[in-house]
Amino acid sequence: MLSCVLMADPAVSPPEIAQIQPLDHSRRQLEALLEVSEAIAQQRDLNALFHELSERLHWVVEFDFLTLVLHDPVRNVMRLHILESRIPTDKVAGKEMPIEGHPAGWVWQSQQPFVVSDEDTRYPVFLQQLREAGVHSIAMVPLTTAQRRLGAMGFGTLLPQKITDTELAFMQRVASQVAVAVDNALNLETSQAYQAQLAEERDSLRVLLEVNNVLVSTRELPELFRGIVSTLERVIHHDYTSLALLDPFTGLLKIYALDFPGRQDLIKPEVIILRDMSPSGDAITTGKSVCVRGAELDRYPSEVMKILRADGIQTICCIPLATQGRTFGTLNVASRRLEAFPEREISLLQQVGAQIAIAVENALAFKEIDALKDKLAEEKLYLEEEIRSEFNFEEIIGDAPSLKRALAQVEVVAPTDTAALILGETGTGKELIARAIHNLSPRRQRTFVKINCAAIPSGLLESELFGHERGAFTGALNQKIGRFELADHGTLFLDEVGDLPMDLQPKLLRVLQEHEFERLGSNRTIKVDVRVVAATNQDLAKQVADRTFRSDLYYRLNVFPIQIPALRERREDVPLLVRYFVQKFSSRLNKVVEYVPAEAMNALANYSWPGNVRELENFVERAVLLSPGKELRVPISELLNDPGVPSTGPSSHYVVPSRGTDGGDESSASASISTLEQAERGHILRALQQTQWRIGGPKGAAALLDMKRTTLQARMRKLSIRRPV
Repeated sequence: MLSCVLMADPAVSPPEIAQIQPLDHSRRQLEALLEVSEAIAQQRDLNALFHELSERLHWVVEFDFLTLVLHDPVRNVMRLHILESRIPTDKVAGKEMPIEGHPAGWVWQSQQPFVVSDEDTRYPVFLQQLREAGVHSIAMVPLTTAQRRLGAMGFGTLLPQKITDTELAFMQRVASQVAVAVDNALNLETSQAYQAQLAEERDSLRVLLEVNNVLVSTRELPELFRGIVSTLERVIHHDYTSLALLDPFTGLLKIYALDFPGRQDLIKPEVIILRDMSPSGDAITTGKSVCVRGAELDRYPSEVMKILRADGIQTICCIPLATQGRTFGTLNVASRRLEAFPEREISLLQQVGAQIAIAVENALAFKEIDALKDKLAEEKLYLEEEIRSEFNFEEIIGDAPSLKRALAQVEVVAPTDTAALILGETGTGKELIARAIHNLSPRRQRTFVKINCAAIPSGLLESELFGHERGAFTGALNQKIGRFELADHGTLFLDEVGDLPMDLQPKLLRVLQEHEFERLGSNRTIKVDVRVVAATNQDLAKQVADRTFRSDLYYRLNVFPIQIPALRERREDVPLLVRYFVQKFSSRLNKVVEYVPAEAMNALANYSWPGNVRELENFVERAVLLSPGKELRVPISELLNDPGVPSTGPSSHYVVPSRGTDGGDESSASASISTLEQAERGHILRALQQTQWRIGGPKGAAALLDMKRTTLQARMRKLSIRRPV
């Protein structure tokens, strides 16, 4: 327009017009650059920016297309990002091109402009594509900022004339401004993507933390499920949630918990379905997450699926719950949207599922443990009642007045912390009395610790009582806790305390008085709260007189003495004990002994039993072992040697004495009896003689003794029994 006006003015000569035209072109270039700068300042969207630039640049440079080719540093290719074209082309935004073999790659690498005309022979494939599109000239200029090389900007024309140097220089100036805009846009896009990623990761971590807080705060499955649902619904849109667990015995799926807002009444709680009728079954089988959409849901014929489909559910995602390589259930979420649960949400659900799996398994385990604990508690109460009702005073059996007097003393001393000294012959049950004192005391919930002072060498007894530090003596490789520490706040039973060495007695006295001691090899004082119950079958008063037992320790132990009667002093309890031991050993030895002959019971009751209850127990065990049938076979001949047993001739009868009678001379020494091995040998010999030394067969000695033939032969070899020649 301006050139036409100037040519119409007759005052202006042609040379002057020639000078004005370049000036006008330069002015238009400067105006275009200003407009480009203004557009860059106003636009943040690259597509809109390039469209606006192409409109403005057409006033300065003639071109038919304008391209932006950027380098992708991840894939190391050139990618076509923006295309403004007046000609039809097959090039689309996002198309990738190799760096080598394409002019845009050369421009990016060399940072030099590239101009192509009809006469060029470089890049023949590229030129062939241009000629087919009718393009005769194209130029590409570097797209570079001060910080980095971005790619190339290209423009071209369908006209046959070449692109001039002036146009090329102008487009380079435009490209330098466009490079800044592209760099800012890419940085903004990267920043936004990074912020979105951070926000997504923050939300995921928040969900995992909230789920973890729910898991550690409860172990009840319904509360656990409600907490999980309330956490997930804030970050993952869904309309239905359930927990399906596999029954390992039946192979069926059970919906333990479900959440269906507004439609809760449609599905009953704890629904049982077949494994192959639900996508949960597929997830359990494969051990992988299963996401089913649209019409694919109709291939699962379960009633739950029909209800969900009728209510508009379009997508179901099942996340497997697995621990230690075993998949035992699924977490299920469903939505009425077909495009629900993208990959990032499934990834989050899988992380949540890993936490839920541990919590659900623990909840089920705690539920089972609680049930077992309740069962054991009930059984314990029942057994305790059975013991107390059947066996008077727990494990102590008897009804004699002398025993009742001793048990009455136990009831008196048990609730206190007073030291007790249990006196009695060996085998009378002194340990049972000590346990009874502990069980009736306030310390019954703590430990009952026992130690036999006669069974441990004197060199090791101090270590057993008080413990030792590592290296305290040769062989002390580790620290050892003594019996007093183990019995802290409980009861310590010192059996056979009369055999305690003299050098240990002062240390024991100090513990009893001061409640403190030091381990061997240590100077640190340890405080304990221990109740001591001692027992002995010796005459401690005589030992004190003989100076083999310290008098001060004796007086400290003998605060509350309890005398346990010998078995010969309570003969009326023998039948009770015999019946108890017969029942006990019949069950243990798999025998069927059900009754004791009256003659045998009289003999047992009238025997003096120098070994007391322990001897009676061992004797009954041997008799049960040798009894072939329901009748207890007692070797009465062994009991007749007792001088305390009255005899009335060949057919002796034994009568249980009435209460209060002594049943014989208690001062007379008991006659020697045969050992268990001798009695067994004689019993087998009598059976062999009766069967004429026939071992096997229905009429052999093995059948008579109710033993296997091989067992009888083994016993004969051990007892050196041989058939006489």
